[in-house]
Amino acid sequence: MKTILGTGIQEGLLLKPVRYPWAYDLYNQAVANTWFPHEVQLGEDLADFKRMTAEERHALTFLMSYFNPNELLVNKALAYGVYPYLNAAETHLYLAKQMWEEANHVMAFEYVLETFPIDRHQAYQAHVDEPSMAAKEEFEVRYIRRMTEQPLDIGTTEGKRDFVRNLVAYNIVLEGIWFYSGFMVALSFRQRNLLRNFASLIDWIVRDESLHLKFGINLILTVLDENPDLRTETFAVEIKQMILDGVAMEERYNRDLLPRGILGMNAEYINSYVKYLADRRLEELGFGPHYKVANPAKWMAAANDTLELVNFFESINTSYEVDVRADGRGP
Repeated sequence: MKTILGTGIQEGLLLKPVRYPWAYDLYNQAVANTWFPHEVQLGEDLADFKRMTAEERHALTFLMSYFNPNELLVNKALAYGVYPYLNAAETHLYLAKQMWEEANHVMAFEYVLETFPIDRHQAYQAHVDEPSMAAKEEFEVRYIRRMTEQPLDIGTTEGKRDFVRNLVAYNIVLEGIWFYSGFMVALSFRQRNLLRNFASLIDWIVRDESLHLKFGINLILTVLDENPDLRTETFAVEIKQMILDGVAMEERYNRDLLPRGILGMNAEYINSYVKYLADRRLEELGFGPHYKVANPAKWMAAANDTLELVNFFESINTSYEVDVRADGRGP
């Protein structure tokens, strides 16, 4: 039986019949979501920026320092670690659109740096100089580097494990936890009637990222469903530990992001949200929640949530859908 994994150049040259409707549907949603940064009148937020505290400006600069290079890092993960190992045309269509979206996000963050009086060199250099930020980046690079050093042999169990590890590193940890943690901080300014246009820009990015997350989780579950050799207790424990390690790194990063806190928010508050997010991602992969914390930012519940939960190493259901929960359970 043909599976979603494959490296043949002549495979995946016909779109119909579609084998993975979820990928085709996500591609069409992504196309419908197309937007451009300069559609937002970001200059209208300049007055807000000028009256923000030093801690608030630091937080915004810190976010830009992290988001900008890491959107490009996601594209490397897709180009080297995902696209070459899939053989369904609909997955290639979606990944091509996702890679364009990541580039569009980079341009959106460049627009922020162009508009606000932020020291661009300082912002760029922070992802190297700030230990907590550099540690997160090295975590991602560790998995992407494996894809660039030599091609994966996805005919082997270990090769398929490396494929899934990369997906978990960039899609679950980076996009599904770290990015959403940053989005919450970015959108918190609007909660205090600051940077409303900047928040609109973030809203559009979140809309894209919700689809990226849906695609990645569907892809992980499909690979596990089609490859029973991956569904072992040992591999499941390893994957869970990757996510827990990601939480620990994010906690350190958030203490540098808000060393003294800002009005209505401090590092402990953000880290409670990080743990909540991690539990949601663990549940989406079929694990039980680890931290068992309530959502401290129920105002973020407008972002998407899953309906279908599956077990990481049992039968896989790839009908991954989203919903806005009445109980305030967020992304």
